[in-house]
Formats: sequence, C-alpha cells, structure tokens
Amino acid sequence: MKHDHSFWMQHALAQAEKAYKAEEIPVGAIIIHKGKIIGRGHNQREQLNDPTAHAEIIAITAAANTLGEWRLNDCFLYVTKEPCAMCAGAIVNSRLKMVIFGCYDEEEGCCGSLYQLCGDPRFKVKVAVKGGILEKQSLAMLQDFFKVRRNA
Repeated sequence: MKHDHSFWMQHALAQAEKAYKAEEIPVGAIIIHKGKIIGRGHNQREQLNDPTAHAEIIAITAAANTLGEWRLNDCFLYVTKEPCAMCAGAIVNSRLKMVIFGCYDEEEGCCGSLYQLCGDPRFKVKVAVKGGILEKQSLAMLQDFFKVRRNA
C-alpha cells in the first residue's frame, strides 16, 4: 500500500492545532493501520499535569486500545516534530512499522538528529524513520507558538 505522507501529515497537523489552541506546545500525532486513523494525540502535558502526555504517547495508547493489541507492527505513526527519547522508546516498544515526522529537533530529537533510537542495531526491533514531511508547516506552528508566548 502506498502511503501519501503529506496527506496523513495534514491530519497530524490538525492535532497540533488542537494543542496550540489549548496553549500546549503544538505537536500532533496520528497512527494509521490499513489506511485508517486508529489513534490520535496532541500534547496535553499542561492540561493533564503529566510529563508523559506527549502527542505520540497518547496516539500509541489510543491505537493499542483500538486494536486491542499493544503490538502495532503494521502501523505508521505521523507526528509533526521529531520524537524525543521517551517517545522514541515507546515507538520501539510498540513495534511500529514506521515513524514519519515533520520538523527535525536538533536539541532533543531521537529519530536521527541527536540520536537514532528507532534504528539502533542493539535493539531487537528497528523502526523505519522518515523526516521532513511538511516540515515548514510543522516548524512554523512551533515557531509561532513560542513567538506569541515570548511577546505575551
């Protein structure tokens, strides 16, 4: 099955927009299985007072609940920003087939920038990674969010 990464990333950006409107760092994620969205998430750390409430974690939990299975072998995660160490660990542990992200995170990204956790050969599971999909839109939303906060 061919994946239209830009099409699906638009759905992740819609999740990021929800985070933005809730005054959360605007990162959004969706999980696709057999051409359908089975999990959605956006950052909710402030709202839930939970340091683990990242978009990816929420989407993974939703997808696992939808499938009734924690192994997300044939699933694709779309997220607007390169996952951090915690999220990259969850991606590996959930056995996702691939993670596709928007903008790179040179400071904390663990899917290629700072570290490549998803493809580390020391783990049994390797997750394919593709970055830079709708990168400008993903980065622009983050930059706007922080610009507004600094000027407030």
